[in-house]
Amino acid sequence: HGATDRPPARPDSPATGTTGTTALPETGGRAARRKAAKAAAKAAKQTGTAISNVIGELFITTGVLLMLFVVYQLWWTNVEARAHANGQADSLQEQWDRAEAGEADEDEDREPGVFSPGEGFAIIYLPTLDVRAPIAEGVDPKGVLDKGMVGHYTAEDRLPTAMPWDEEGNFGLAGHRNTHGEPFRFINKLEPGDPIVIETESTYYVYEMASRLDSTSPSNIAVLDPVPDQGGFTEPGRYITLTTCTPEFTSTYRMIVWGQLTEERPRSEGKPDALVD
Repeated sequence: HGATDRPPARPDSPATGTTGTTALPETGGRAARRKAAKAAAKAAKQTGTAISNVIGELFITTGVLLMLFVVYQLWWTNVEARAHANGQADSLQEQWDRAEAGEADEDEDREPGVFSPGEGFAIIYLPTLDVRAPIAEGVDPKGVLDKGMVGHYTAEDRLPTAMPWDEEGNFGLAGHRNTHGEPFRFINKLEPGDPIVIETESTYYVYEMASRLDSTSPSNIAVLDPVPDQGGFTEPGRYITLTTCTPEFTSTYRMIVWGQLTEERPRSEGKPDALVD
């Protein structure tokens, strides 16, 4: 048979150039790919922005918390401690006034001059610094010092020191310089001759500031010796020692102030001149 008996040939596919196949359109095309790429970039950018926002908020929150902590330490602890200390000092004076008037019962279970840890028994005045604070037994931070009170070094602190009424010895005291009432904040400004007054139930004891040691190791407990020779004293007497941390806002070293008793005045006779305006 001739060529006319064969089926006619199909034209080549314009899309593939393959003879005898049907053209299929490409999925999406360039526009679709660009759109998908833009969507992916937008999603990535949104994710990055969200992460950045979270990190930023965490930094802000941390900063606010740190600021609140600083405010608490530098301001609110002073507010709380001073309120407590003033209340304790007022309570002591009211108690003494009632006892003097014969309105208070004696505590027969307590030996005179012996106090429990944390118990207030005296008030310290630094008139040139406008300081008034109760003195409690012991130098425990939480039980005494952090409450705005001044602490008396005792045998329980392994640093026994005298009481003001003892015939000889060194009355050793500790107080915060910063935060928690900071009663000893400015003892570096005391000058020789400035009064340091201790009020007890029956007596005012007036000391004169004699010398100061601006910085010493916390292990230098000799500053509390009965005769504190580092303060310039060479003979037995009746001394007072104030101790606090230094430099400010640290506890690296200790600042020491010494004084010597110059007057003992019965409370019933009124305030000493150092406390009279």
